[in-house]
Amino acid sequence: MKVIDIINDAVESGRTRFAFELLPPLKGETIGTIYETIDNLIRFDPAYINITYHREDIKYIERADGLLERRIVRKRPGTISIAAAIKAKYGVEVVPHLICGGLSRFEIEAALIEMDFLGIENVLALRGDSLKGENKFIAHPEGYSYACDLIGHITEMNKGNYIDCEIENCHPTDFCIGVAGYPEKHMQAPNISTDIQYLKNKVDAGAEYIVTQMFFDNSKFFTFVEECRKAGINVPIIPGIKPFSTKTQLTMLPHIFHVDLPDELVSEVSACKNNQEVRKVGVEWAVAQGRELIKSGVPALHFYTMGKSDNMIRIAEQLF
Repeated sequence: MKVIDIINDAVESGRTRFAFELLPPLKGETIGTIYETIDNLIRFDPAYINITYHREDIKYIERADGLLERRIVRKRPGTISIAAAIKAKYGVEVVPHLICGGLSRFEIEAALIEMDFLGIENVLALRGDSLKGENKFIAHPEGYSYACDLIGHITEMNKGNYIDCEIENCHPTDFCIGVAGYPEKHMQAPNISTDIQYLKNKVDAGAEYIVTQMFFDNSKFFTFVEECRKAGINVPIIPGIKPFSTKTQLTMLPHIFHVDLPDELVSEVSACKNNQEVRKVGVEWAVAQGRELIKSGVPALHFYTMGKSDNMIRIAEQLF
C-alpha cells in the first residue's frame, strides 16, 4: 500500500498514525538488531517504517611503503534488502530512502528496479549529505545534484520511461514519492522563503507527501505548514520528532541538524544529573509535542528512533 493512501485514510478516519525510522545495522552486525526494535514497537500498529540510506565514506589506509591508499567503504549497507525483509516478515509498509550522493543515475535506476521487483511501492527521495571533508555537496559525475532531479527520474520511470531510450514498452513503476522538508530551513538555503520554493519544486516534480526534519518547538512546524500552504504546497506534511536522549545532544543536534532548542528544554536537560534523567525529559517532551500535534489533526507522527526502542515504547504507550 502506498504511504499517500495510508495518510489519506488517516485523514478520513481522524486517526493519527505512528511511523518511525530505522538505520541499517553497521557492517558486521546482523539484521536481528532491526527485528528487535520492530518487535518492541509492532504492537503500536506502525503505518510504515522508513529505512535510511547512507552514502560511502572515504578512508585512507597507510600501506607498507608508507603511502596512503584511498578506500571507499560503506558502514551501513543494505537499505533495500532490509526494507524487503521487514515487509516480508511483518507485513508493514516500508519506505527505503534513496539519495543522489555517491550514485550515478544508472545506479539509481538499478536500485529503483530492484525495489519494484521486491514489491516496494514507496521511496523517500533525498539529495543526501556531502562527504566528510567536503565543503559543499559534489554530485557523482553521472548523477544528480538535487533531489528534484531524482524525483523527476522516479516520475519518468512511473510513466515507463527509462534512461535507455532504445528499450521499448518498458514496464512503468508505481512509486509513491516522499521528500524532506525543513521547518527551520535547510542549512544551505539562504532563507526560509527560498527553501520553501525549493520544496515546491520537489512537489511539482512529483512528490506526494513531505516528512519534516526534527524540531522541538511545535510553533515552528505550524508556521512552516502555513507558509507552505501560502506557497501552493498542498500535499500532506508529516512532522518528524526526535526524542532527546543524551546531554551531548544539547550541542550536537544544533551543530549537525541546525535546529534551535527551546529555552525550557535546554534548562530541563541541563539540570539532569545523567542520561537516564535526560531520557525521561526527552520522553515527556516528545509526548507533549505529540499530543499537541495530534490535536491539530496531523495524519501521522514520524519518529527518528536511531534504532532505540526503550524510550519510544514509553512515548507510544501515551500517544497511540
